[in-house]
Amino acid sequence: MTAAPTAGTGRRLPLVLRNRAFGAVWLGQVLTQAAVRMFQVGVSWWLVAYAVSGGNGLASGLFMAVSTVPAVALAPFVARAIGRFAHRSVLRTAAGGAAVAATALAVWAYASDLPIAAAYAATLALATCQAFFDPCLTTSVPELVDDEDIEAATGFELSTQSLASLGGALLGALIVDRAGIPGLAAGCAAAYAAAAVLIATVRFRTPAAGEGAGEAGGEAGPRTLRQVLAGLPFVRAILICFTAANLFTTAVFIVMPLYTKSVLHGDGATVALLEAALGTGTLIGSFTGARIPGRPTVVGSACLGAMALALAVPGVVGERPVIAGSLAVTGWCVGVIGVRFVALFQRLVPTADKPAFFAVMQAVLGATFPLASLLFGLLGDHLSPQTLCLIQAAGLVPAAFALALLREGPAGGPAEKPAGGSALTSAGEPAESSPEEPAKSPADRLPEKLPAPAAHGRAAEPAEHPGTPAAAGTAGGAR
Repeated sequence: MTAAPTAGTGRRLPLVLRNRAFGAVWLGQVLTQAAVRMFQVGVSWWLVAYAVSGGNGLASGLFMAVSTVPAVALAPFVARAIGRFAHRSVLRTAAGGAAVAATALAVWAYASDLPIAAAYAATLALATCQAFFDPCLTTSVPELVDDEDIEAATGFELSTQSLASLGGALLGALIVDRAGIPGLAAGCAAAYAAAAVLIATVRFRTPAAGEGAGEAGGEAGPRTLRQVLAGLPFVRAILICFTAANLFTTAVFIVMPLYTKSVLHGDGATVALLEAALGTGTLIGSFTGARIPGRPTVVGSACLGAMALALAVPGVVGERPVIAGSLAVTGWCVGVIGVRFVALFQRLVPTADKPAFFAVMQAVLGATFPLASLLFGLLGDHLSPQTLCLIQAAGLVPAAFALALLREGPAGGPAEKPAGGSALTSAGEPAESSPEEPAKSPADRLPEKLPAPAAHGRAAEPAEHPGTPAAAGTAGGAR
C-alpha cells in the first residue's frame, strides 16, 4: 500500500499522494464534509438574514440541533451496519444517498419557494448520511494504510473538518447571498455525487482472517457499545470530558451568525471570513498536533484553556480582526486535540471494537450539540452575542481542569494497553511484567506517541480497570 521514497530525495511523498486508495477516500470525505458544512452554514445564514424576521436565534439553533440528531439517535444502528457490511459499500451508499437528497431539494427550491420545514427535513437527511460516512471512514483506515501510516492518516482525516470550513463554510453564506437555497442545494449535490464516484473506484484491503479477534479468541462476535466502553475506562473518561466541553465549543456555530449580524453588522462575506479563520486554525492544528510535546491529557487541558481565553476576547472587544483571530486560535486547538486523541484511540481500541467505538464516539460527542444549539439559540434572542462568548469561555474552564487532573491517576493503577500491545509506561516503553502479573503503570501516564502494535490487525482485548479515574477528552471538536 505504500510507495517507495521518491528518487533522489530520500523522502516519501505525502500519504494522500503515495497511497492512492486512501487519497481517493480522503478526498471523498473532504467533499462530503464540505457539502454538509456548506449546507449548514448557508441555511443558518438564510434563516437569520432572510427567512425569519423574529426569533432568528432560536430558528438557527433548532436547525443546527436537527443536523446532529442522526449521529446520536442512530449510533447503535450505524455500528451494526459498519460491522456487517463492506466499508466501501457503506461509504458509497451514504454519499450517493446524500446526493439524491440534495438534488431533490434543489429541484424543489428551483420550482417554488422553499418552506422552512423542507430545509429542516433536508438537513436531517444529509446528517443521516454523514452519520454513517464519518465513523465508517475512521474504522476503514487500517484497510487503506499500513500500520506505520495510521497517525499520518489520522492527521489527514481530521484535517477534512478544517478543509470543509475553508471550502464549504466559506462558500455557504456567499452562495445563499447570490444564488439562494437552489444554488446551495445544487452545489451540495454535485459534491456528494463526486464523492460517491471517487469511493466507487477504490479497492479496500481485505482484512486478514481472524482480524479483530481477541488474543484469547473467546469473543463470539462484536461486542455491544456498552461492553466496548466498559472495557476502556480511560477512553470513556476522555469522551465524557470532551462531551462536556462540546456543549460550549459547538455553540460557536450559533454565535457566529448572530455576532455577524448584531455586532459586526456584516453580510454573508463576513460569515465566510469567520468560518475561514476557524477552518484555517483547525487545518494548521491538524498537521502540527503530533509535534506538540507532552502527554495527551496535558496537551488537551492546555488547549481547552487556550480556547477559553480565545472565546472570551470577542466578548470584550467587538472588532472583526479580533474575533477572526480568536476563531483561528480556537480552530488550532481543536485540530491539535483531534490528532492527539483520535490517534490515541486508534491504538487503544481493539480492531473488532472499532466500528462500535467510533460510532459511539461520534454519538457521545454529538449528544450535547442539539442541547447547545437550542440553548444558545434561545439565549441569543435575549442576550447579546458578546455575553454568549463569555458564557462559552466560562464553560470550558471546568473541562480543562478535569482533563488536567486525569494525569494524576491512582498510584500503581494499571494502564490500558494498545490493541495487540502491552501496557505503557509514562516514557512510552512497555512495562515489565510477567504473564501472571499485570503492568503497573497509571492510566494517565500515556506517552506522547504510542508505539505501533506488534502486528497490524491483531487486537488484544483491553484489560478492564474499574478503578481508573474519570476525566476526559476527544477530538471531535466542534463540528
